[in-house]
Amino acid sequence: MKPLDPRLLRYARSARGYLALTVALGLLTGALVVAQALLLAHALGSAVADGASLAQVAPLAGWLVVVVVLRALTAGVQERYAHRSATRAVAELRERVVAHAAAVGPRRAAPADGAGLVTLATRGLDALEPYFVRYLPQLVLAATLTPATLLVVLGLDWVSAAILAGTVPLVPLFMWLVGVMTQGRSERGLATMQRLGAQVLDLLAGLSTLRAFGRERGPAARVRELGDAHRRATMGTLRIAFLSGMVLELLTTLAVALVAVGVGLRLVYGHVDLVTGLAVLVLAPEVFQPLRQVGAHFHASADGVAAADRAFAVLEVPVAEAGTRPAPDLTRGTVRARGVAVRSRGGWAPAPVDIDLVPGRVVALVGPSGAGKSTTVEVLLGLLPPDVGHVALVAADGTATDLADVDVHDYWRQVTWLPQRPVLEPGTVEEVLGATTRAERDRAAALTGLDTVVASLPDGWGTALGGGGTGLSVGQRQRLALTRALLRPSPVVVLDEPTAHLDAAGEQVVLATLEALRDAGCAVLLVAHRESLASRADDVVHVTSAPDAAAHGAPLAADEVRR
Repeated sequence: MKPLDPRLLRYARSARGYLALTVALGLLTGALVVAQALLLAHALGSAVADGASLAQVAPLAGWLVVVVVLRALTAGVQERYAHRSATRAVAELRERVVAHAAAVGPRRAAPADGAGLVTLATRGLDALEPYFVRYLPQLVLAATLTPATLLVVLGLDWVSAAILAGTVPLVPLFMWLVGVMTQGRSERGLATMQRLGAQVLDLLAGLSTLRAFGRERGPAARVRELGDAHRRATMGTLRIAFLSGMVLELLTTLAVALVAVGVGLRLVYGHVDLVTGLAVLVLAPEVFQPLRQVGAHFHASADGVAAADRAFAVLEVPVAEAGTRPAPDLTRGTVRARGVAVRSRGGWAPAPVDIDLVPGRVVALVGPSGAGKSTTVEVLLGLLPPDVGHVALVAADGTATDLADVDVHDYWRQVTWLPQRPVLEPGTVEEVLGATTRAERDRAAALTGLDTVVASLPDGWGTALGGGGTGLSVGQRQRLALTRALLRPSPVVVLDEPTAHLDAAGEQVVLATLEALRDAGCAVLLVAHRESLASRADDVVHVTSAPDAAAHGAPLAADEVRR
């Protein structure tokens, strides 16, 4: 990202007002710095050279105190609004990233690493705060205060101005050299943090399975290695920051010393008066101060800049044009997929496949892991556009409407989707279930075995659950989600590995739920690994992956077995 990337002002609108305030405060700070230097020089020069009394110097000292107080207040206002603006801008950018990723789909927003997208939207963007609070104000001061102060020095003493003008370009030159040496370090640090976040998320997601096999401590070594790698990258950045800060401090100190030596020699020979010499000596460090601070805070903000680059890459992924046509009534309609395939790394997953979701029939997707079963579900749900083929919604009269032309929200109102890890809102068991009558609730709970689960809870149906069903085991959450799907059956029901976290008794619950949904006239799409589950389906679709060469030319035929 550039020092001030226009995309930041476009995507985080709250940063515009902050930038305008920073420019105004920077100009005010420049005026106060010049005023402070001139007042101090006149007060000391009058006292030393002209022998002015305390009463004669008092007005200058009073104004000097006022200027110092105003400068402190300006710095305080800058600091206060910097933190506020940083919080608002980061929140706004995070909201845009999450909303855009949801609009384009996680596969398109982060095709290589979905977990890294989560890390970016949380911990990654928090690193932008040093950029707003420290780096950006000093960058504005370097663009305003440094040239303004140099012009004032030129009006006072052209020799000192020439020395400063000759040494000031060395500061950005050395900063550029340091930047070349550290190029890519922040990106590598962010990548390490994202890998660490992805490993931890995967570990937490599969912790129940790992504990079941007694392997919960196995990934700890890998997480520890990634943590150590991130620590080493962070310490390396700090080491370079300290070394580069030392180089800049040494350079600016030598430049100010050259000015001081020149002013001192000319004071001895009477080529410059004391007031002018003192004013130049006070202003000389102020010429370099913003540049020194930019260099000092550059490395602190580099992680945030790298995260902003990643965020902009997500935000610039184009959003597919949304459909506007109403979805047909699927209680008597069909969801039809023909030659659907999605390109993956090194091939197609799934290879082109044909699927028909018909009311009152159960379709099972079977195939090895990685073949594209979950991807096929995402295509049928309208969450992912296929690279080959198309999905159509066919009404009872035979009229077909391409899913890409349909208002997807209107389509989703007719779909119930039960993923491998169901989404459950916080509330009591009864509130999460959302049953209309007690009789319906008890009948559905008896079918799925939820009544047995509720009987074991301390407060029964009134037991409070946290977000995601916290308070229940994974299998109990699955039973609750199945019961909810059974209570409000939609025309299309999608079950993604419903027996993944259930034992043999739980599998019988799923089989009974399938029969109930079929009897209710639902079109059920089932992702199954167990043969006992796939054997209950009316249609079985074998999903396979294929290399790139297999998908060139004519589409592959779907391997579909009718029962």
